Amino acid sequence: MEKSPSFPLGYFLLLCFLYLISLPFLTLLSLKKKYSHSIPSRFFLRHFRVEFEPKYWFHACSFGESKSYEPILKALIQKEPNAKILLTCTTNTGFAYLQSFQESYPNNFITHYLPFEIFLPLWKNSLRSLHTLIVTEAELWKMLFWVGKSVGAKTMLLNARISNRSLKSYMRAKWFYSSLFALVDCVLAQSEIDKERLENLGAKNVSFFGNLKIFSTPQITHTYTKDRDVILCASSHKDEEKLILQSFLPLNLNATLIIVPRHPERFEEVRKLCLEFSQKYDKTFSTFRQSWGDVVLVDAMGELNNFYAIADCVILCGSFVPVGGHNPLEPAYFHAPILSGKHIYNQNALFSLIEGYELAEDNELSDKLKDYKALPKTNIKESQNKLEDLILLIQN
Repeated sequence: MEKSPSFPLGYFLLLCFLYLISLPFLTLLSLKKKYSHSIPSRFFLRHFRVEFEPKYWFHACSFGESKSYEPILKALIQKEPNAKILLTCTTNTGFAYLQSFQESYPNNFITHYLPFEIFLPLWKNSLRSLHTLIVTEAELWKMLFWVGKSVGAKTMLLNARISNRSLKSYMRAKWFYSSLFALVDCVLAQSEIDKERLENLGAKNVSFFGNLKIFSTPQITHTYTKDRDVILCASSHKDEEKLILQSFLPLNLNATLIIVPRHPERFEEVRKLCLEFSQKYDKTFSTFRQSWGDVVLVDAMGELNNFYAIADCVILCGSFVPVGGHNPLEPAYFHAPILSGKHIYNQNALFSLIEGYELAEDNELSDKLKDYKALPKTNIKESQNKLEDLILLIQN
């Protein structure tokens, strides 16, 4: 039997000190509507009791990370219909999503905010049947992994990554992360670069696995019809719409340019820009709720997958300006040709999971669009076998 890890007393006492000096601030913060549920739950033991003894415990930070393991949960329930699973997170959006997911499987799941680390040992009695603790991305809480190991559970870090921006900070605290990774049995990294960085921090048993988003299926909420080809400008940021309008409109292609800005607060700004350029090149302009013009603005949220489904070419933005790119898996699911800029440093792991996309500099975009019908269709690399392998890893 594996020896239980020693209690990290020094670390625990430091956390207790930080908690005590933060109490006034936490109390004030809990009075704000935004934090009125999360702060009391995480720091003041509201709704603290775990109602059943879980076999599996999944933890993620926020909405995106929580949603990324939904296909894993569904596959696990198919394998074990009676499995009891604890779901935890740290943000309001993550908690709301997990609660809505729990409603579909009320006999399998229970959702909690993750308590502050000093309170986690109080959960030990409720975790006596825990088989596997699964933590996603960069949620590196030492007491979380200690609790998992102290009850004899297997501990896993999925979707693990170390970004370029945070690498120096991690390396400065390498002594701490080495002690934390001693409590982690298995690490699945998003990319080979992440694997190397994690191993340099002291992680053991690290494998390149890829991003969990490969298992997610985009949801369509409305089916749009079209009378000519669609060039989709997806998740655009400031200055990208201008670049794309300048590259597309002079070509006089028999295609509709549909623009979906990333942030809703920019809808009016982009509307004026589209109207200005449409008039300059004698083109028609509309929003997507109207009869579509040559240039169409999507001034609503939640529509992007609907337009990926009908796109003949996707210009994936956040990449022609230094934002770091956006998720290419969603358009690739529909086999849409993808044109991206070269600033994809936040999405390298996801781009490695697809084939057929093309990268372009700003001054190459017009030529690429001129021959958009010759662009290759994208495909997501095989994922079903990887999901089955992951479920076996969690279960064993």
